[in-house]
Amino acid sequence: METRMIVRADDFGITFEGIREKGFFSSNRNDSRGADHIYSFERPGIQILVEGWVVNKEEEIIDDAVVRIVGKDGTDQRIFVRKDGTYITEVAQGMDYVMLGSAPGYLNQKQTLSVPDEEKNEVFYVDFYLASISKPVLIENIFYDFDKATLRPESKEALDELIDLLNDNPNVTIELSAHTDRKGSEVYNIDLSQRRAQSVVDYLIKGGIEKDRLTAAGYGKSEPKEVSKYLAKQYEFLPENQILDAEFIETLSSKEQDIADQINRRTEFKVLRTDYRLF
Repeated sequence: METRMIVRADDFGITFEGIREKGFFSSNRNDSRGADHIYSFERPGIQILVEGWVVNKEEEIIDDAVVRIVGKDGTDQRIFVRKDGTYITEVAQGMDYVMLGSAPGYLNQKQTLSVPDEEKNEVFYVDFYLASISKPVLIENIFYDFDKATLRPESKEALDELIDLLNDNPNVTIELSAHTDRKGSEVYNIDLSQRRAQSVVDYLIKGGIEKDRLTAAGYGKSEPKEVSKYLAKQYEFLPENQILDAEFIETLSSKEQDIADQINRRTEFKVLRTDYRLF
């Protein structure tokens, strides 16, 4: 028969770290050191995090970026983005959040996060790609019917995102510009690009954006794209800061010319004012 020795001990003086189930207590339990000692404790619990990047549209680091996160329960916190462009914070189980990414010189971007009501550790990823106030911003995935100004259905998602962006920044007015490649006459390209820009403006107005916040501009082939650092990384044959004019494009191979022409065929927006209806 096994004999067990009962050791009596007294735990006392417990203190908690804020509202967390973590802290310290005193005890005179019989250990090799003898007398009273202080012990730490922590109850294992679930941890739910949200993290991500806050960068510009060309995935470059932004200075002084902030993420604000507001919960349905009234929580409201500001998270300062680290120098590497990342942020991280803890969120609550079963909670809905509205998140806003912002930085000086950039438009705000809003995101939402719904955390499931589940007892498990989890990490959610929410990234912000902020649009510059000071330079043109490419609207990706805008497609028109060949040789026409009719927007194709595949453009809807990008345009709906632009509507959301304008709703998140109600004091901004913008110019919508359309550009063509080097082929065709100047007169024809100006007319085609103007009609394409107007098609985008018409879509935004139909989506609820005030008409006087929008200006349509068709530039034809008169403003070829300047190669950004982002484009130079994507295409090794394009030097950074190179203007994609006809003279340069004609030095490229046939395949490279097609890519350069495609880059020039684009729809962009630029901010005209940031004080619309402020006064």
